[in-house]
Amino acid sequence: MHATRTFLGRGLAAAAALPLLAVVLTACGYGSQAKDDSVAPAVTGEKIDGLDTVRIGYFPNLTHATALVGHQEGIIQKELGGTRLSTASFNAGPSEIEALNADSIDIGFIGPSPAVNGYVKSGGDNLRIIGGSASGGVKLVVNPKKIKSLDDVKGKKIATPQHGNTQDVAFLNWIDEQGWKVDPQTGKGDVSVVRSDNKVTPSAYLSGSVDGAWVPEPTASKLVSDGAKVLLDESDLWPGKKFVITNIIVSQKFLKEHPGVVEAVLRGTVKTNKWINAHPEEAKASANAKIEELTGKSLPPEVIDPAWKSIRFTDDPLAATLGAQADHAVKAGLLEQPDLAGIYDLKPLNKVLESQGGPAVADAGLGVK
Repeated sequence: MHATRTFLGRGLAAAAALPLLAVVLTACGYGSQAKDDSVAPAVTGEKIDGLDTVRIGYFPNLTHATALVGHQEGIIQKELGGTRLSTASFNAGPSEIEALNADSIDIGFIGPSPAVNGYVKSGGDNLRIIGGSASGGVKLVVNPKKIKSLDDVKGKKIATPQHGNTQDVAFLNWIDEQGWKVDPQTGKGDVSVVRSDNKVTPSAYLSGSVDGAWVPEPTASKLVSDGAKVLLDESDLWPGKKFVITNIIVSQKFLKEHPGVVEAVLRGTVKTNKWINAHPEEAKASANAKIEELTGKSLPPEVIDPAWKSIRFTDDPLAATLGAQADHAVKAGLLEQPDLAGIYDLKPLNKVLESQGGPAVADAGLGVK
């Protein structure tokens, strides 16, 4: 089953050759920067599928803590035995998708928009989503002197990370549900949507260039530490307060050739999420240690503590919410209706979950046949 092409309206000069969702999540981490990471230690036992090394990509962000902690604590490597775990960190979804397509990495942790975009651009031939990682961690934070209620957002300047990225689409959808009008291309209308990189949004807020922001963690908590207030948690807009923020993807070629390695990595991520949820404070410290290793800067307590509490770590990819996010982009006029059939292959994950006594997760009808 092949996916339809995405569509960008007029006025997006910086990405004329790219579909909407190529304008994706940059590093959600405040102050993060891309860096190749060293190979994990303690490689013992037999190689799985005869493979020497599996290469995994992720961002140095709290929303990618399954990868950060799983690597830092050696949980994923333990499941891989004699197959060595090698990692690389990225600042943005497009570069990670490019690395996957170029066979530079085999598996990646990535946001919903770049996963959808990578699948659609390739006609459904380059990747599969094989598991979930994180939910939530997105908030509307505002200047309390200018905005005291949701109604006060009208007429104000609100930042989102990038045109057409996951949070931008969510904010445009929320604006539409209030009955307000905004041109999705220019961001002009009843609310001024200002596309601003997460790394510079705190400065824009302090200078008064924006009155608030609809942003992921830890940027939201950084803004709060600078005096902003949380006006809305996006989790409150979703059934069960859950929506996907990070998925696990794999190249279809690698999945076909090395199913045992894929299953081992998923065993590692499932065990990592279980450990994170059972030991939240230790896991938070572990994630921050890896962030400091990768970026040279750890997150201060006033940022990481509230940010960590707002993210849920889950094996469930929350497939229905991925479909809903794509529908929101279509409704906003930013995306042609995509064909996402086959974007998921959750059979390896469900095999792992069953072996550990957990319930199966669903693909919302978007699984490979």
